[in-house]
Amino acid sequence: MKKGKISILKHELVSKHEIIGEGEVKGLLNKYKIKKEQLPKIKSSDPVIKEIKAEVGDIVKITRRSRTAGKFLSYRLVIE
Repeated sequence: MKKGKISILKHELVSKHEIIGEGEVKGLLNKYKIKKEQLPKIKSSDPVIKEIKAEVGDIVKITRRSRTAGKFLSYRLVIE
């Protein structure tokens, strides 16, 4: 990170984004019986995706806070 630059990940309205490993990817795809390409997409130009240095083809787990569920997990495939 450049000196003086503020991370958007620190903002309270930005959900936690993390790149998941191959083991977790396989478990996710097997659990839902889907292919990677069937996941919702997120562009590599998204500011959060750039900041976490995710690359095209990575799967990102997004953890959101929810009043009813406590926390809500979603997954996105990074595309160009």
